[in-house]
Amino acid sequence: MDAGVHGEVEITDSSACHVTEASGETDIESVSRSGVTSGDTVAVDFTADAEANITDVNEVFHHEEQTVYRLIYETEDSPGCACECIETSGCPVRHIEAENGAIILAFVASDLQQLREIIVDLKSAFDGVSLRRLTQSECPDSRGSLVFIDRDALTARQQEVLETAHQMGYFEHPRESNATEVAEALDINRSTFAEHLSAAQSKLLGTILDG
Repeated sequence: MDAGVHGEVEITDSSACHVTEASGETDIESVSRSGVTSGDTVAVDFTADAEANITDVNEVFHHEEQTVYRLIYETEDSPGCACECIETSGCPVRHIEAENGAIILAFVASDLQQLREIIVDLKSAFDGVSLRRLTQSECPDSRGSLVFIDRDALTARQQEVLETAHQMGYFEHPRESNATEVAEALDINRSTFAEHLSAAQSKLLGTILDG
């Protein structure tokens, strides 16, 4: 069996996905995306609170307290979304989340090298790309490749942010706490939390991928 890698990336660049703007205004319950059709169009559905009052997006379904919105756009007219960037490499996007103006995408790469290439492509196309989770396949017949993380590369504050976020289930799926809740526990504002977390993740990502 190949040493496949399950990766989960978070992108804060609003141009990475057509749903990120809406996620900054209201909680997004779920996101689904069609493949590219013969007419070179892509459809994205997302579910939000019925009282969210999201403008410039078509409502396609309403039931009780939830509304499903649909975005349809031409791929030729689009600057390219993060999903397309990943799927161009032959890796289907398995899961999509949108939260607080950020998009979280999960996919499976065939190996670490392909994961590196996808991350490089994403970082060249969008700002605010960070690796949230990486899980490598268990390969009993392989010795594998160990990556050593130097904790001293992180500042004390960055370690505290990572540890608190981990303890509060911020990296779990589904999340047990959001960015605002973790920031409050740390007694800092959400933007400061995001800055520390992004810096820490960038250092860890560099250690993992540069090898």
